[in-house]
Amino acid sequence: MAKSDTQQQDWAQTLARFLQAAPGVEAVRIDTASRKVSVATLGQVDLPQLEEQLAATIAAVEQQLGKKSQAPAGFEVKQEGAVTEFSGVSCATAPRFWKWREFEWPKLEEREPEEEHESEWKELTVLAAACAVFGVAGFVVESIGFGPEWMAHALYAVALIAGGFDAAKDTLENIKERKLDIHFLMLAVAVGAVCIGAWGEAVLLLFLFSASGAMEEFALHRTQSEIGSLLKSAPKTAALVQPDGGERTVRVEEIGIGDRVRTKPGEAFAADGLVVRGKSASDESAITGEARPVEKGVGDPVFSGTINLWGVVDFEVKRLPSESTLQKIIRLIHTAQKLRAPSERFTDKFGGGYTILVLSATTVMFFVWWLGFKLPPFHNVAGQTSAFYRAMTLLVVTSPCALVLSIPSAILAAIAWGAKHGVLFRGGAAIEKLADINTVALDKTGTLTTGELDVVGHESFPAGREMEIMELAAALEASSHHPLARAITRHAKAQGIRELVTDDFESLTGKGVKGRIDGAQVLLGRRELLEAGPLADWAKSLPPAPPEVSEVWVVGRDVVGRILLRDQIRGESRGVLSELKRRGIRTVMLTGDRRHAAEDVAKELGLDEVRAGLTPEGKVEAIQSFRTAGQKIAMVGDGVNDAPSLAAADVSVAMGARGSDAALEQAEVILMHDRIENFLAAFRLSQRAKTIIKQNLAISLGVVVLMAFASIAGVVPLAVGVFAHEGSTVVVCINSLRLLFGKNR
Repeated sequence: MAKSDTQQQDWAQTLARFLQAAPGVEAVRIDTASRKVSVATLGQVDLPQLEEQLAATIAAVEQQLGKKSQAPAGFEVKQEGAVTEFSGVSCATAPRFWKWREFEWPKLEEREPEEEHESEWKELTVLAAACAVFGVAGFVVESIGFGPEWMAHALYAVALIAGGFDAAKDTLENIKERKLDIHFLMLAVAVGAVCIGAWGEAVLLLFLFSASGAMEEFALHRTQSEIGSLLKSAPKTAALVQPDGGERTVRVEEIGIGDRVRTKPGEAFAADGLVVRGKSASDESAITGEARPVEKGVGDPVFSGTINLWGVVDFEVKRLPSESTLQKIIRLIHTAQKLRAPSERFTDKFGGGYTILVLSATTVMFFVWWLGFKLPPFHNVAGQTSAFYRAMTLLVVTSPCALVLSIPSAILAAIAWGAKHGVLFRGGAAIEKLADINTVALDKTGTLTTGELDVVGHESFPAGREMEIMELAAALEASSHHPLARAITRHAKAQGIRELVTDDFESLTGKGVKGRIDGAQVLLGRRELLEAGPLADWAKSLPPAPPEVSEVWVVGRDVVGRILLRDQIRGESRGVLSELKRRGIRTVMLTGDRRHAAEDVAKELGLDEVRAGLTPEGKVEAIQSFRTAGQKIAMVGDGVNDAPSLAAADVSVAMGARGSDAALEQAEVILMHDRIENFLAAFRLSQRAKTIIKQNLAISLGVVVLMAFASIAGVVPLAVGVFAHEGSTVVVCINSLRLLFGKNR
């Protein structure tokens, strides 16, 4: 299938995956003109989760919906004007029972996320500061008895307005939607405190609440700014090289595959491609987390959004800017931020019900203290606090601010750190699950190895003419684009092999190539070239190649020889596997390669188990066997044949540069630029994130439980309850921020 056809069908594949992943969902109808989205359901569905999945799906397909596409097998697509209806194939009567639900079209950010959060935390900081200043002024006036009595109350009132402004705004929006949350609780306590004359406590409550809100927004701003550096690095224009060698500035969207683009020092590369002229180095830290400059010369890859440091470089575009590495990262990050972890979704659902529970419990306790324990209802007397005062204290300490923030703050910080260091998480669930794995299955070619063949030797028969064999091979392969040809020509250049001229070059389909060098016919290809010609009897006596090595034979006028090539093991693979074993993680290789080749690599790397000669179905069966045995397994792969096993694993991990589109779409974790060591970074990060989430939950729940018992016993004044409640919220935010600045490598 042509590349353009594949791109056209991307949106249909995405909608198909959405229907498969959403139980009870039968069809989706999208009207791009009126920006309406409707979903047909059958039976019970989880609406909050469905809304999140739908929003992420629509955001992914929005730009492609105008293109025609065929539905995958098992699905139907109907397009009429701007309306697209996508459904599973079912019986004719099924649509009668569908229940159509309309959802909001996902809103795209009009401003960069970090700019929005920067303005929010600054605004909240100003309001909190105003609350503090006027509150202190009111306290001073009240304490020294300066001026009329109303002056202190007026200063307190200004402080309350400043401290409660943001909470009041959110509360009004929620009331319109018939919702109650912690903002309502805080305002209720502040009003209650004023009613009993505790103006100072009310101001203290709203100051700490607004200050912790500013801290929360600041934490989110720092998280978004880490991601924002990627978004800002996307170039807007490019210098297109003309046939006469001149330049023409065009918008990045106008660049096509095969175009030649010139990049000057300090500029960002506008697309993914290969250098065809010039020499330089690039700063790839925004994409891969690699701190050191990466040298670039003719034939080396460059990536969109990375910075050209010192030389003028011309490169040939190999991927459209919209499909570049950088744009994949941006799309994945946007999707990751919309897809929440299971525990995060739980706290979202938990918030509304908990608020009503707290309000009900506080009301009941007010009557218990008043009517049961005969406490004064509203006024403190003779050192005895009133029932209303205790109810307000209980309301404060049981508000779930810190609890609601404990998980999403850590998840967002982990996603941001990963994006900055070459690890992309497709949502919080991947972070949670990766921390629990005890087995890692890895593909061989392109994952544990580089996927690129390297020349490891060359032989001649008779011996002594090895250099001549290499010269002939390099001359023939200079006109070929096969991976074997790339390896041979690369090796020849590195060795300074003499360049020969090839005439009458011809490709022999399935066997090799031939050409005329110095007037003599030369063949290059598989062993069958020898076995099928006049040298067949002699060829039977030639030594076979080692099982882990590929061979290419060269037949010249009076010389025969072969080039030996091998898929090289990644230099980092050994250290990664060693560290995983040290942490008690079992490592398994799942590969379709021959057993001898697989075992040779496994022995060198120290893998615990090897399963070789596997079909894609065989890999899935292997994954399922591990899961049946109770193991939590992560699968790391890169090819189309790995996509089914990635889907079958508990956690799917794809190599980002070599990874096929099928593997990348299936993966929950993506390792950019094929850096296998980033898997270890992702695993460490997920474990740190899980630890911090547990710490946050312990802090938030511990403070709530401890202070609730203390307030029921009447031993905690309102001011102490306020400090404990808001202090735990600040601690949770700061604790989550540690993920941004910690070392996970």
